[in-house]
Amino acid sequence: MIYPKTSLRSISITNCRAFYKKFRKSIGFLFFFFSFSVYSATESQIELIQQAAEEYIIAEIEWPVGGQLEAKAANIDSRIFATDCPSPLSSSSSSTNPSSSNITVLVECPEDNWRVYVPVRLIRTGPQVTLTSPISRGQLISEYDVTLSMVDLQRFRRQGFTSIDAVIGAKAKKNLRAGEVIEDRDICVVCRNETVTIKAMKSGMTITTKGVALTDGSHGEQIRVKNSKSNRIIEGRVSGISEVTVVF
Repeated sequence: MIYPKTSLRSISITNCRAFYKKFRKSIGFLFFFFSFSVYSATESQIELIQQAAEEYIIAEIEWPVGGQLEAKAANIDSRIFATDCPSPLSSSSSSTNPSSSNITVLVECPEDNWRVYVPVRLIRTGPQVTLTSPISRGQLISEYDVTLSMVDLQRFRRQGFTSIDAVIGAKAKKNLRAGEVIEDRDICVVCRNETVTIKAMKSGMTITTKGVALTDGSHGEQIRVKNSKSNRIIEGRVSGISEVTVVF
């Protein structure tokens, strides 16, 4: 079949336009890929950003007494823009609550005008008094029943004890299992409605009498007691097993 010259010319122009569109798309893709590769953060840059976030947490967050604080930065998308900052990276955060499980840290390079928000996971461990054997309700706790164990404080958020002396001689208010962390609500050195010895101290003199505890109390805590003789209600500090001291 013989085509008119005008038809062949139209076909040629159409093919050229299609080729040009494909070529332009290919060039655009290559340009995008090249730009992506140039501006994406390198592995070493990401590591420096994570390190800066972790070091900020370690320096700013209060450490648990006798314990440890660990900080683990989350993974960072390598597609972020970053450079080899000419000065040390700057880190900051709007929260420094040590009880938080995660804190977001802003890491930035002011000179090169870029910033990255990095979530950091906190792991706080500290000593807590735990039981080495089961304890029954009403049983007195001895030094052989307890030990100090390192506990994840982010998971254990209740009030425990960091000193074994604080629980020795205390009475269990419920059945407790071996390995369990002792909480302040689990025990009482002086228990409510229990007969106690009241030691009244004044000017070097000590007068001893009996009374009834109106509230539970641990070592050093101030509780209300009722004098069995005068029926007077006074406040004193727990000074021993079933003992309350009042200083006038």
